[in-house]
Amino acid sequence: MKKATYWADSYIYKRCSAQEALKHIRPGQRVFIGSSCAEPQHLVKELSAISARLTDLEIVRLLSIENGPLTLIANEPHSQQFNIRSFYLGSCGPKIIKKNQKFITPANLSQIPYLFKSGLMPLNTALIQASPPDDFGWMSLGISVDINLSACETADIVICQINPQMPRVLGRSFIHVNDVDYIVEHEDPLLTIQPRPEHESNNIIAKHISRLIEDGSTIQTSLSLTTEAVMLALSNKNDIGIHSQYLSDAIMHLFSIRVITNKKKGFNNGKLVASAAVGSRLLYDFLDDNPSIEFYPSDYTNNPGIIGRHNKMVTLNTAMAIDLTGQVAADALPFNNYTGINGLLDFTRGAAMSEGGKSILMMTSTMDHGQKSRIVPRLAEHAVVVPRGDVQFVATEYGVVNLFGKTLQERVLALVSIAHPDFRDELFAAGKEMGLIDSDRKFKEAIKGVYPLKYEETIVIKDIPITFRAAKPTDERFIQEHYYTMNRGDIVSRFFHEKKSFAYDQIETTYEIDYINDLTIVATIGELGFEKIIAVGEYFRNTIINMAEVAYSVSKEYQGMGIANVLQKKLNQGAIDNGIKGLIAYTSPHNKGMIRLFHKQPYKITTERNDDMLILTCLFNEPKEDGNDDGGKALGEAILSMGAGT
Repeated sequence: MKKATYWADSYIYKRCSAQEALKHIRPGQRVFIGSSCAEPQHLVKELSAISARLTDLEIVRLLSIENGPLTLIANEPHSQQFNIRSFYLGSCGPKIIKKNQKFITPANLSQIPYLFKSGLMPLNTALIQASPPDDFGWMSLGISVDINLSACETADIVICQINPQMPRVLGRSFIHVNDVDYIVEHEDPLLTIQPRPEHESNNIIAKHISRLIEDGSTIQTSLSLTTEAVMLALSNKNDIGIHSQYLSDAIMHLFSIRVITNKKKGFNNGKLVASAAVGSRLLYDFLDDNPSIEFYPSDYTNNPGIIGRHNKMVTLNTAMAIDLTGQVAADALPFNNYTGINGLLDFTRGAAMSEGGKSILMMTSTMDHGQKSRIVPRLAEHAVVVPRGDVQFVATEYGVVNLFGKTLQERVLALVSIAHPDFRDELFAAGKEMGLIDSDRKFKEAIKGVYPLKYEETIVIKDIPITFRAAKPTDERFIQEHYYTMNRGDIVSRFFHEKKSFAYDQIETTYEIDYINDLTIVATIGELGFEKIIAVGEYFRNTIINMAEVAYSVSKEYQGMGIANVLQKKLNQGAIDNGIKGLIAYTSPHNKGMIRLFHKQPYKITTERNDDMLILTCLFNEPKEDGNDDGGKALGEAILSMGAGT
């Protein structure tokens, strides 16, 4: 029977130099190295120094930000010292990925601990870094628990670098002095990352997706440039929770201003849960002994079943490229700290299990300084990380679309609409060539229009959140449904005749618009991608006279709520922004609603008669002298002057 040993005595007995501890590593063994910013730098440097006496050593690691030359040694021609097995390759671009691709081991992060625990990938030695022991002999793995804990639990030999600068992070992050074999005391500054450069395109993407994130949502973020911008966009949200693979400085800042409270997660309430942290020294100090933060290993944090237990789980990740059917590549991104399959698919599928969950993929529309599109016909040069069936929201600086439940044709049209305008025509042509778009569909210059995010606004009317925004090419079906559900009288008022068909070629000018000469504002309810359009307002510019003809329609059950008035104000603003002189409305004298609406304009209204038609006009440079008119008096005068009766 093994004799019990007081941990403090055991600590003294196990304490040694790095050189002495590393002597126990033999050629041909498999050595795990602690990952990311928790990498035991002192041990890694010493391992590099003695590499000449080692052959065929397999280094297993999640991610390296090492200062030591292990990768350089492994890349030397005919190298027999090291074979690197990486689950990530760090912050590098496609060229470096290609150079080191022989080291990549594709695996979802939630499954990596199983490789160790099952014995499928036995570890001979684990080199890890931890905080000094507490009064009971427990040491925290600090800023990187992820797969480090399972490596410590299964390795034959555990060599632990004790670093006083490592924060004591709570949760399932502890190992005991009695469970390690060698202790090397060495103080090193923890690895940090510098703030990434600001890019306006990322801030625009953040604005596009911010309305998808509701108060009380639980958030997962990847460590990418775009996600940092998204964190800034969340500053006006309330009661956000965090369940994420990684923590960053942006999350710390949102926590400090009480945007993050973790009160409404529905699971692990009150706790900010993650597996690792990558950021500044200030972030690491924030984690130290913080009772509101708990770190867990990746087979817990990245478990889709655990993820799906959270309320309104929203996953925010960055993609490298996406093809026209929705297949996603995410292996290598500039300024992204982590590359590889990682936890992207874990969280994407976990969000799908969550009530009210959303998975959002973000990417700039181009790469290589604008020379290539990230939306491509096929992923010929990139590996698929997220299958098309798992993809939900996709956002670029040109908009956000929902691919879930969409046909391949709908996906093509949606992705073309958020591609960079310079590439939309060739993507559209590729879609037709691949048989993904109807052969009679034609590419129109209007499809190059840039979606005007500034007109997007959600207004609560009679307890109903209604989003007013510019129409998109993806609105085709929703606009058709709006017109088909209108009653006969409203159809006649809108189109001036009975109309029973609203086929694609009859209404395409409503949603295939350039946002300048023709602009449509829609009022919608429901989730993006499955919205119900309840009202449509349009203007069409007559370039000869530089006036815009306007028309409106509101679903019967939503009339009388002031929705058309909001549409009119937004069309006014759009026309003014685009240099249009004023508006014209053609209507019947019996269309009292249209007459009242037009007379609510803050401009002088001119009424003319053309046979049985009223022509209402206003100029933006001619404001009313007596303020706004509710249209009542004007309506009566207009009808009487026409001799039309009531």
